[in-house]
Amino acid sequence: MDPSRSAYQRQARYTAQDLAHHTNGQGCKLASRIRREIVSALPPNLGETCRLLGSLRTQLQKDDGLHVSGIGDDSEQTKDLNTLILDEEDFQASKTRRMRWLTQLCEYYPLSRLTQLGPDDISTLLEQYRQEESNNKASTNDIPIPVLSSNRGTLTLVGAGPGHPDLLTQMALNAINTADLVLADKLIPAEVLALIPRRTEIFIARKFPGNAEKAQQELQERGLAALRQGKSVIRLKQGDPYIFGRGGEEVLFFRAQGFKVSVIPGLTSALTATALAGIPATHRGVADQLVICTGTGRNGALPQLPEYSKTKTAVILMALHRIDEMVVALGYVGWGIDVPCAVVERASCRDQRVIRTRLRDVARAIEVEGSRPPGLLVVGWACHVLNSDEKAEWIVEEGLDAEFWFTSDVS
Repeated sequence: MDPSRSAYQRQARYTAQDLAHHTNGQGCKLASRIRREIVSALPPNLGETCRLLGSLRTQLQKDDGLHVSGIGDDSEQTKDLNTLILDEEDFQASKTRRMRWLTQLCEYYPLSRLTQLGPDDISTLLEQYRQEESNNKASTNDIPIPVLSSNRGTLTLVGAGPGHPDLLTQMALNAINTADLVLADKLIPAEVLALIPRRTEIFIARKFPGNAEKAQQELQERGLAALRQGKSVIRLKQGDPYIFGRGGEEVLFFRAQGFKVSVIPGLTSALTATALAGIPATHRGVADQLVICTGTGRNGALPQLPEYSKTKTAVILMALHRIDEMVVALGYVGWGIDVPCAVVERASCRDQRVIRTRLRDVARAIEVEGSRPPGLLVVGWACHVLNSDEKAEWIVEEGLDAEFWFTSDVS
């Protein structure tokens, strides 16, 4: 846990205990609520901010050759904070003033801006102050608040959901509306892309089999260049960024370049597609396990598939392009050819399609009906809980069964 955040949490807890004491125990529940509200309102990276400002304080003290007492990190403002220091005053007063410069920085700058400081900003602040000292600009009561560099872009991984624009979260939509650059997956539907303001630059990944790694590198380079220009960058991903969306890899990449990455979750197709296809992924007495996996591992390899259990539902993403191989591999881990399955394609979109069948017929069904990516494979007895036809080899269902999904003008 962030050590300084923990310290703030301890302080909040003491505040809550004090509140409870002064209400003779009558307000203890309210005090607990107040404590939670205080803690939740604190920025998540206070620890790093305290460390960086602490390093700046240490360097100022090193320049002065002393430790300044009476201006501690936890002290409140005093009446002497803005006292005029004249040129003719002694050197000790000038040293004290340096620490007051840091105190004013901590007191007057917005906390939200302070928590965005990076090591480069600390170096810039120190250099700014040293330059002011050398130019004798620090001899009046008008102590300049340093200008923090705004040339530090922001990156947010945004989950776009399964496809329908109404399944974007409000937070995701707000991020899209304020972005300077949107880096999008090629499978993001046109209806979602249409929500991006016309002023915003868009770059769509050119990913196809054999080119995924190169396309990923190009996306990252585009994003990095924009971040270094101080831009707000959105990495728009189908579904959820962390569910087979390489979100974690991108966080590690940009973090290594010195940029903080925020994540806005999205509705993953692994769960929304099953619901929209009328498949309860879990059902009492039928399915008490749900496994989400990929059908395409690193460099296109076939991954380890989940072993069969009669009470297990498996949702396999990126599997339809190799369905014959997938059926064989599922057989190796115990999934029989009579196990029900369903192919769900373009979930939540106007042209959503569901093919209900069994493992023995699913490859032929896709061959006959064709492919409509993106799609996924659902395997397990939960597929027959609400929809079952023992006679047909497969059943094709076109579109969504609820008209209210398209009350707005969505093409």
